[in-house]
Amino acid sequence: MREARPAGDRVSDYLAQKFGVAKEKAVQISNAVRVASEKYALPPALLLAIISIESRFKEKAKGRNGATGLMQVVPSAHRPLLRNVKDLTEPDTNIEVGSAILYGYMKSAGGDLNVALKSYGGSKAYAEMVGLRAKTFAPVFEPPAQAGAGEVWQAVRAGECDARWTDFCVRPVVWPGTTADLTEDADPASPQPMRLPGVLLPLLR
Repeated sequence: MREARPAGDRVSDYLAQKFGVAKEKAVQISNAVRVASEKYALPPALLLAIISIESRFKEKAKGRNGATGLMQVVPSAHRPLLRNVKDLTEPDTNIEVGSAILYGYMKSAGGDLNVALKSYGGSKAYAEMVGLRAKTFAPVFEPPAQAGAGEVWQAVRAGECDARWTDFCVRPVVWPGTTADLTEDADPASPQPMRLPGVLLPLLR
């Protein structure tokens, strides 16, 4: 039986084939998305969805109001996050800043990702579009059938995660119950069980 390839490899291959991203750049984007998803408790499929909508993975994309890069960050609107940023067209930097912006919106909204997406994109329609697009990326992260896909994906949907499934789970801040507890002193990188608020679950179905 052939050994399953890491999710990161599948993501970079998908970006290269679907969006024509150069292989080296696709690997860089895949790695940056993984790091940001772990740091800010955001599903990687969601971040890829935002990037595909905002820039179609073109790191030098420019939009209205100076929107720049993969996640179309507007420098004038987010100056505090850009104090040490030199180049928003650099994928690692842009994905880090864009994810931090979305995380900030989510924190302000008490953990409601739909509200955060409305703030990021400016409309309810944008939030819905991101949710739908995220579903098209989700299969890239699904475990192969021989690894017990049904059991694993059911557990992830239920908000559970353990070390066996690190390719398919992020390690976010623990959100007890149904209310997100996004505290300043929480450590998003620490290995903890995954408890997703209900708003995230549709993105994993």
